[in-house]
Amino acid sequence: MRVIIVYDSLHGNTQKIAEAMGAAIGADAAVHRVGSLDNSDMLSADIVVVGSPTHGGRPTPAVQEMLSRLTGLKGKRAAAFDTRLGGRMVKLFGYAAPRAHDLLKEKGAAMVAPPEGFVVMKTVGPLRDGEIERAAAWAKALVSAAGL
Repeated sequence: MRVIIVYDSLHGNTQKIAEAMGAAIGADAAVHRVGSLDNSDMLSADIVVVGSPTHGGRPTPAVQEMLSRLTGLKGKRAAAFDTRLGGRMVKLFGYAAPRAHDLLKEKGAAMVAPPEGFVVMKTVGPLRDGEIERAAAWAKALVSAAGL
């Protein structure tokens, strides 16, 4: 089994979440910053996990661009996560993970989990206590849900 976790990070929080997921999965996981992989690299994985900070209610422009270019996802297992601020104002604009989830699904990916959000305190962090551990558990659950 091969899991590719591709992420973008503005202040390091999304990177920490992605790395925690990769560590929890172990040797079968590869963690890459967006832009360091091409379409064929992504499609060689059994599961593609996409993560982004919430940026104006959406994934970052780099993640949106990557998702728009991805092809060949029909039946590919996938999941999406984001980092986000808590609170009512952010809820009005939405979060990155549901939008990434929908884009992956529109391209034919078989989503193995609902979109997940990990909370950042203040504007630039740190992550809320327990989010690293929650990310690790979520990653293990993804692999289990995918039946691999």
